[in-house]
Amino acid sequence: MASEELAKKLQSRFAAVEDTEPRPEPELSPARSGAREPGGGEECSELSAKLHRRLDINDGAAAPRATRVFNPYTEFKEFSRRQIKDMEAMFRRYDTGKDGFIDLMELKLMMEKLGAPQTHLGLKNMIREVDEDFDGKLSFREFLLIFRRAAAGELQEESGLMALARLSEINVSTEGVMGAKDFFEAKAQALSQGSKFEAEIREEKEEQKRQQEEKKQRQAAFKQLQSAFCS
Repeated sequence: MASEELAKKLQSRFAAVEDTEPRPEPELSPARSGAREPGGGEECSELSAKLHRRLDINDGAAAPRATRVFNPYTEFKEFSRRQIKDMEAMFRRYDTGKDGFIDLMELKLMMEKLGAPQTHLGLKNMIREVDEDFDGKLSFREFLLIFRRAAAGELQEESGLMALARLSEINVSTEGVMGAKDFFEAKAQALSQGSKFEAEIREEKEEQKRQQEEKKQRQAAFKQLQSAFCS
């Protein structure tokens, strides 16, 4: 019995010693630890920070960034207040989650409603093109960037973002903005047809007015002739 108690005491003593011994820290990759490569300079440090955040986002461990407060009317001066309000109304309409962002599924629904459905990869590429904070979704500011780049002719004609801008029925081709040559061509054509229709209405009214004047003149001439015979 004494030997068994002695063996138990020795085992507990060994376990206590192992728990108190320092254990080696796991090694971190340069992207995780933020260590600079020799000779990398500021560019290497900035790239390392971006890679570090991207890895954290992929692992679901990225801390949420503070929402950037901005005034769309002062930052996007190339657009009128009415245009920005129209863009905001469209953004809110497709932000079905009401969280202030348009995520991948909400963008998918938007493009389907606009009549230009995209593949899963196409939707990801659309977000990536204006996703400045790498969170995988569109904020209202990033949504406005789509229309800024479209008006400046910086989007490819066949891109999903250009399809979004064309089909949104928001005319952002303003004076002073060097837009693409055929930007919103369909909308301009519709406006031209509307102007032609208004011109036809004006011509009809003028014709009716001219006919009424001629009728009054004939009646006056008839009364004058009638009074001459009766005198």
